[in-house]
Amino acid sequence: EGPINHYFDGVCVYVCLSVCLSQCEEYREGALTGDLCEDLCVSGQVEYRRCLYYENGKKVIEALWRGTPVVLKSKLENFSSYESLGLLEYQDPAEELSPLDVVFYATLEIRNSLGLDISGNASLPPLWGQRLREHGRTYSRAELASLWSLLQQEEYTFLRVLQDLSRHLAKVLGSCGHFYAVEYLSAGHAWDQNIFSPEEVSAGPWTARDMVHRIALSFLDMAWRFDNDFSHRLHLCDIKPENFAIRKDLTVVAIDVDMAFFEPKMRDILEQNCTNDDDCNFFDCISKCNMKTNKCSSKRRNSNLQVICEKIFRPWFSPTLLGAKAGLPLQVDLQRAVQECVETAGGEDEEQDRAVQKRLLDLLMGLLHQGTSSEDWGEGGEDREGIHPHTALNF
Repeated sequence: EGPINHYFDGVCVYVCLSVCLSQCEEYREGALTGDLCEDLCVSGQVEYRRCLYYENGKKVIEALWRGTPVVLKSKLENFSSYESLGLLEYQDPAEELSPLDVVFYATLEIRNSLGLDISGNASLPPLWGQRLREHGRTYSRAELASLWSLLQQEEYTFLRVLQDLSRHLAKVLGSCGHFYAVEYLSAGHAWDQNIFSPEEVSAGPWTARDMVHRIALSFLDMAWRFDNDFSHRLHLCDIKPENFAIRKDLTVVAIDVDMAFFEPKMRDILEQNCTNDDDCNFFDCISKCNMKTNKCSSKRRNSNLQVICEKIFRPWFSPTLLGAKAGLPLQVDLQRAVQECVETAGGEDEEQDRAVQKRLLDLLMGLLHQGTSSEDWGEGGEDREGIHPHTALNF
């Protein structure tokens, strides 16, 4: 097994480096651009560290950008693998698209990518900052081609649209052509029941168990916000430790959102032909088969919180991991609440789902108060009174 792993590691490194060389050649030819290109191709301020993933053209690379750890990502191998912007094929090279045209076509592509309704009022979202909407600003063919290649990558679009609306999503830091850089964070791992390594992220005077309670509270906060903060509920259909990371302040961050969908797209995915309930399972998002119509319900039966309880909380708060502390009253109550959460079909009974969430919140806060002072608890512990849903996705 060792030699095989080394072989694939070697292939991964070779492909990643060759693609970077090709990227820089196209940058020098003026075919693509981005705020990362100069540092990657000219000044040498992007330093390759290791290849994290390579399969079917998708590449994930760990690197240092001006001394800061980042992750470089691309869904397809080459810049030429992406569909070109049709307008560029018919447009006179001497002409340039206006900012309004750029935002209009970007908005349509974003809506299509996220599965949001493209009818009605096409108000323009503040996605690309003031720069994209500057009056009189025109865009080169390289800028438009690069933007279009990025918009064809659902994860990039998702993170770029939502990163200013949620602290529970990884930040996009820059791009070059079809490659984009996101912040490097300490990811979870399935091979260890502790899931996260406290020594990698310790940033406060907390015990390991105290950190677990704070991270669990951040998971609760994330679940609540993904249900309530946007115009449509956000469904996570691939909940596993390695798809999440934690920042130094112990905020939980979703770092792999290839399987995250807003409610309209989720309904389209679930509403399939079926002969039994098993046909209606889409990874962690499940619905129920209507045996009269042989169609899956478009409404999800379970919830993000229910799956988090099953795959994250239950291993964390199991008696085997807690040891002698497992018999403490609050810990026993927490184990029961987690099991209740696992058994509650949150998608079908939202009131019960909220009650379970409140019980988990109260117990975790109680354990936090019991262990240490909660004065240091940050943003995730704020009172939810007065929190209003974001409306920025009403576009």
